[in-house]
Amino acid sequence: MSRSRTLFPVLLAAVLAACVPVLAENWPGFRGPRGDGTSMEKGLPLQWSPTENIAWKVVVPGRGHASPVVWGDRIFLVSALEETGERVLLCLDRRTGKTLWQRAVLKAPMEQIHPLNSHASSTPLTDGERVYVSFLDRDRMFVAAYDLEGNRQWEVRPGPFASKHGYCSSPILYKDRIIVNGDHDGEGFLVALKRKTGETVWKIARPNNTRSYCTPIIREVAGQPHMMLSGSKCVASYNPEDGSLRWILDGPTEQFVAAPVFNGKLLFLTAGYPELHIMAIRPDGSGNVTSSHVAWRTRRGAGYVPSPIIHGPYLLNVADGGFASCWLADTGEQLWTERTAGHTSASPVSSEDRVYFQADRGVTTVIRPGRTFEKLAENSIGEETYASPVVSQGQIFLRGVTHLFAIGQGK
Repeated sequence: MSRSRTLFPVLLAAVLAACVPVLAENWPGFRGPRGDGTSMEKGLPLQWSPTENIAWKVVVPGRGHASPVVWGDRIFLVSALEETGERVLLCLDRRTGKTLWQRAVLKAPMEQIHPLNSHASSTPLTDGERVYVSFLDRDRMFVAAYDLEGNRQWEVRPGPFASKHGYCSSPILYKDRIIVNGDHDGEGFLVALKRKTGETVWKIARPNNTRSYCTPIIREVAGQPHMMLSGSKCVASYNPEDGSLRWILDGPTEQFVAAPVFNGKLLFLTAGYPELHIMAIRPDGSGNVTSSHVAWRTRRGAGYVPSPIIHGPYLLNVADGGFASCWLADTGEQLWTERTAGHTSASPVSSEDRVYFQADRGVTTVIRPGRTFEKLAENSIGEETYASPVVSQGQIFLRGVTHLFAIGQGK
């Protein structure tokens, strides 16, 4: 067995197993229970249309690109009401789509954003006790916690944030704290906050002071927890206990959006701007590993915004322009590149032998990973979708520009 094993996903999976039926997972944060788009669900829908295999669809007020999160029979999602300047948190019944409550989290001027961004792009996080949300309050990062009934528990502003492309920092969970990435065009930082109070546990400076939007992942490597992310002209690993740096790799480009993934041996990333790269990094180094720990690298098939996904021996990715690619993860051998359904902002999800790629125009391409391209289905929801898909309780949830869709009948 490899000495590189997962830590955070194993701990979280144990919590989830106690809360939900076997083979029915919660989806507590960006990219799900393991932060990498993978699902242990079985029997997910393969085909749908605007009128077929839809359990329900409901209008979502305002606008946002954040994915919903699911805990049991509750769905939480955020949105921006641009006419009033409010950023809101909603709780819906997973079984019916009925709104259980809506709270105004923040009222502030709408920040400047990239045309493909929104004013509510940070996916919330839940641990089954509280829901954590993150927005931009003028020139400050804003983080708040609510209980499951919609009562505010705390709010903090951990540091400044400036970017002409707007804001998107989705919190992640580690033990008794949440961690938020503050890479921006200024004195960037990573900050860990106590889940119960919002009190700062640690806050560390980031190098290079350049906007990026990567959500970190936490994995165990050689018996130690590593929080790994790309951004601000580097790729780096930190100790999530105290924020101390474990290793750093210079470049390979300036700005990053996509989250990395890990297969137990290698860390994989796709980036970025102004140059596109796919990289595999050995995560067991220390200090500066730029010249020593790159396992393989290519610029073919790389993307900027959509995160990659691991499925068995394969690394899969979709470039922003809508071309999906598959590599042998350990060696970097590219097996195929095929056109999907057009420009893509969302990150893929997987279940059983399927990977779901969600294009901006509302079309999902379902493929079976392998040495050759095999398309299983292509489904239109009839509405543009920029948020990454969510999988929970036997259903797929798609957030469109107007509606939230529940696909399949669920468990």
